[in-house]
Amino acid sequence: MAKASEVVTLRRNGQLTLPSDLRKRIRATDGDVFVAEVRGPDEIVLRRKQLIDASQAYFWTAEWQESEREAQEDIRRGRVKRFRSAKALIADLKR
Repeated sequence: MAKASEVVTLRRNGQLTLPSDLRKRIRATDGDVFVAEVRGPDEIVLRRKQLIDASQAYFWTAEWQESEREAQEDIRRGRVKRFRSAKALIADLKR
């Protein structure tokens, strides 16, 4: 995708408005959060920040993601068992 350049004006209280075509290109919606990174004396980069609900934060830890990758590999290689009922699963676990 080609880089899009637009001119924006700094308004009172330091507010900037992203032009609608830029918002559409990145699918930005009201309430999205951005991180502003200063890269030089005349350059600022905005990057959208994905917020994670605190109750779901565990899922994005390095350890959990590694376990997810291992599980996906087990599934891909057929190292899984299927059970017709919870009772059958429990019986298999007790072996």
